[in-house]
Amino acid sequence: MNRSEQLESLATDTLWDIIIIGGGATGVGTALDAATRGYKTLLLEGHDFAKGTSSRSTKLVHGGVRYLEQGNIKLVREALRERGYLLKNAPHLTSIQTFIVPVFSWLEKMFYGLGLRFYDLLSGKLSLGNTQILSKKETVAHLPTINAEKLSGGILYFDGQFDDSHLAIEIAATAIQKGATVINYCKAAGFIKTNGKITGVECIDALTEKKYALKTKVVVNATGVFTNAIVQMDDHLQHDLVSPSQGIHLVIDAKFFPGIDAMMIPKTDDGRVLFAVPWHDKVVLGTTDTPIELISFEPKPLEEEIEFIIKHINRYCTVLITRADINSVYVGLRPLVKQKSKGSTALISREHHLSVSSSGLITITGGKWTTYRKMAADAVDNAAFIGKFNKEKCITAHTPIGNEQEKEKRMNEILIKDTTLEELVDPKYTFTKAQIVYAVKYEMAMGIEDILARRIRLLFLDAKLAISVAPMVASIIAPYLQKDKNWEAAELKSFTQLAEQYILQ
Repeated sequence: MNRSEQLESLATDTLWDIIIIGGGATGVGTALDAATRGYKTLLLEGHDFAKGTSSRSTKLVHGGVRYLEQGNIKLVREALRERGYLLKNAPHLTSIQTFIVPVFSWLEKMFYGLGLRFYDLLSGKLSLGNTQILSKKETVAHLPTINAEKLSGGILYFDGQFDDSHLAIEIAATAIQKGATVINYCKAAGFIKTNGKITGVECIDALTEKKYALKTKVVVNATGVFTNAIVQMDDHLQHDLVSPSQGIHLVIDAKFFPGIDAMMIPKTDDGRVLFAVPWHDKVVLGTTDTPIELISFEPKPLEEEIEFIIKHINRYCTVLITRADINSVYVGLRPLVKQKSKGSTALISREHHLSVSSSGLITITGGKWTTYRKMAADAVDNAAFIGKFNKEKCITAHTPIGNEQEKEKRMNEILIKDTTLEELVDPKYTFTKAQIVYAVKYEMAMGIEDILARRIRLLFLDAKLAISVAPMVASIIAPYLQKDKNWEAAELKSFTQLAEQYILQ
């Protein structure tokens, strides 16, 4: 992935089959799908890949246990199938994770035990393991800090885990390898229309302010919570398609929740589930579901959301956490498909939605990370119809993502040139300086935030430490990006202001 090389494709007077707006999970997935079908494909992302919701998930590849309780068998079955495909296609970025559901009565044990065995059954040949009913003693062995008072036992089941922004970047890289052009920091600014139909996209390189007018047969809007803005850019009279909902996550040290098992609390006060998930030697706690009106790339946690998670996790654990124990708090926005009836966003369907405007703009929204591939396939199927080009078969269910051998080869080349890059970014973490260089050279990282938020994830794991190592990161990447000390100072100021939002005061 080299941004300069990708930009060269925009300089020629080319007619694209598909232009995709949005570089999150659905966007990069759509680019990969379209490229593997042989379509001339361009993806435009106005910021960095996975800058928004796609880097702020609960880090789970799952069917959705609570959707099963809601009776949405179709969604659960589809998500479990997609979970199986993803774990096979990206084994280096995903893993099987054991979960424990603590139960406090015989009735709960039977209810959740049978429900999770049905969850296994729905996954069919792609099952990750058999659900087990645990005694009280076995449950405490799996969850050493569980509050054993009134505990009846637990249910152990299997689901998937992943690194969300890493996966998005690897999908983008694979799309490029399959022939797509994929560019970050290139914002779609308007549509070109002929006889009322979209025939092109105007875009701006956010780093140079250079403008482009691009011809295309069809456009796919895959901008998640920013869907409404693109829809109204096409037609200002269009109503909102998305009702955003906010979910926060708290990241704590593993000493508060030791072991390799995750915990799933099946019912919180607002009807959601709550997870405690081991991730990068930390534990992610979340999430909430709060309807919001205003959307931004850096949403802020609400005080009531923070207290909600702390209160609920402390009900179940003997080692209590306080605000001072939170290493980082991050916030994601869900692009929930708007419904006429008002009520809790926790009850709004997570199924995806596809629409086509009178001008031919295809909008794909809703859904969740696990089902990104199916969403992409549906978008490309419709693009082929609207764009009037040959409908080729989707093959992404069995398309490997990433190239670990190529990555290792490049990393070795970096280390041969400069052995000091073997040094760790910080002794408490396994991230190396070579990974920083790799991110700039081969993953289109264009600044400190791209590195520390979405390439080595330190901002999400330890926000204060991320601020402290930022000057070192700036000094490493500046020569590769051909930037001076003034740029470094501006980057540090910008990143510090951003990172402070991830720290609880």
